[in-house]
Amino acid sequence: MRKALARQRLVACTLFAAVAFNAPILWLFDAAVALFGVPLVFLSMFGIWAAVIAVLAWIVESGFR
Repeated sequence: MRKALARQRLVACTLFAAVAFNAPILWLFDAAVALFGVPLVFLSMFGIWAAVIAVLAWIVESGFR
C-alpha cells in the first residue's frame, strides 16, 4: 500500500515538473528583473529544479521503506 502511494506521488511530481518547465510557465518569469545579477527566469528554473529534486528525494526515502 505504501509503495503504491509513493508511486502516485512520483508520477504527480513528474507531471508537475513537466508543466513547470513548459515554455508558457517560464515566460511568466521572463522579465528584465535580476536578483544578485542573475535573471529571474534562471533563478526560477533552478529553484523549481532544486525543489523537484528535494521532493523526489523525500518521496523515495520515506515511501519505499
